[in-house]
Amino acid sequence: MAYTVLARKYRSQTFDDLVGQEAIATTLKNAVAGDRVHHGYLFTGTRGVGKTSAARILAKALNCSKHEVATPTPCCECESCRLIAEGGDIDVIEIDAASNTGVDNIRDLRDNASYRPARSRFKIYIIDEVHMLSTGAFNALLKTLEEPPNHVKFIMATTEVQKVPATIVSRCQRFDFRSIAIDAIDGHLRNLLSLEGLEADDAVVRRVARLANGSMRDGLSILDQLLSFGAKALTVEVMEDILPASHDAQVAALFDHVADQEPGEALVCVEQALSSGQTMERFSESVVEHLRTLMLLNVCGAETEMVDVPQTVREQLVTQSQRFDAPTYVYMIGLMEEVRRSVRTSAVARALIDAAMVRLAMAANFSDIQTLLDQVGGAPSGETRRPTANPTAPKTATPRTTAPRATATPKRPPPETTVRRPDPPKTTRPSAASTVSSADQARAHRDPAVQQAMNLFDATVVSVTRAVDSGDAEKNTAGGDASDESGTTKSNERQR
Repeated sequence: MAYTVLARKYRSQTFDDLVGQEAIATTLKNAVAGDRVHHGYLFTGTRGVGKTSAARILAKALNCSKHEVATPTPCCECESCRLIAEGGDIDVIEIDAASNTGVDNIRDLRDNASYRPARSRFKIYIIDEVHMLSTGAFNALLKTLEEPPNHVKFIMATTEVQKVPATIVSRCQRFDFRSIAIDAIDGHLRNLLSLEGLEADDAVVRRVARLANGSMRDGLSILDQLLSFGAKALTVEVMEDILPASHDAQVAALFDHVADQEPGEALVCVEQALSSGQTMERFSESVVEHLRTLMLLNVCGAETEMVDVPQTVREQLVTQSQRFDAPTYVYMIGLMEEVRRSVRTSAVARALIDAAMVRLAMAANFSDIQTLLDQVGGAPSGETRRPTANPTAPKTATPRTTAPRATATPKRPPPETTVRRPDPPKTTRPSAASTVSSADQARAHRDPAVQQAMNLFDATVVSVTRAVDSGDAEKNTAGGDASDESGTTKSNERQR
């Protein structure tokens, strides 16, 4: 007799058997019991969380031949239930959308849907990975999905609901299947081991539950691999011989050396981890996951439920989490995530990982630019210095007066901005100067230099004086007001 793997042998047969999806199971049971079964359902979620199993259970509940009507508790013993569980019932058609993506396949489905079921109450179509259908196939399915015959039910499953058109989603009842918690996987695996009559260490079962990453099928596959070893009791030694070595301890030792600023020892840990068969991308993911665990323990406290680690390991991780502060963890996670993306396509991926480890181990020898600027600027340690446009500029500056610029055609400023010069106080001129007549003032107004100065400064000629030397003063005293043309010209040349 052919061997049946655990994932198929212990597949959920009733709504009560669904692990981690209690809310969805309750909703479907009540819908069947209350005769409120919708004509279209859309099950979404990651792999191995029970989407196809729930679809088959719903089909058995609708077509169980042991009951006269649909029942939320199928017998799982009648011919209809057994054939549905095996995927061979003629009235429950399972379609792989990845292999039947064309319009013609959906047209055949639409044409066959008009025929009544051969022996069951309903003809049920289970379309797996429905997001793989083409645009034309979705369009061909729209009308039938919206108004199918009364004897037809559609159950669609997908892992990428964002690729399903909104017109399809709106015609179905959508159920989001969550990732299964580690505790739920752990308990289910222990029940299966007891049914198989096997023993396993708690650390082994817990490790398998963590490696499942929220997928029950993945957990059963890993457990099946361990059982293939042939041992009656699963121990940690057996697990380490079969499964890839757990890198939790290696990564923890790595960051002990990083915290101690020992780049050489850190590189030795990297070599040991990579030589054990782990890919560089997976190693980078392990480092990021470990850093996240330390950051959560540092920020949220030692007893946080966001970190799922055994109690024997938690104390060690809590101690290690105190060796760095929260900003350092943020920086480390960002650096390692960038390295993880780069190693996929880089020809020198190992060099990138080694350089990142050295960079983390020597982080104390590096300073950010702002810290260096603070030191250069003379700011005390720990004091934040605000950058200025000119650090050498004095704190107070004397306003600078800018002289008006002379132009070829000076323009008078607007009246609202004009500031008139105050009249100079009248002073007694020395005896060397004498006041000229109004005729000299008129000549001064006609002088081009005087006109330019008046326009430039918006000034007014109040008085015009003629500067004379001592000889001229005696002449003026003796001869009176001699204002010949030559004297007036001299006066015009000297006045400003």
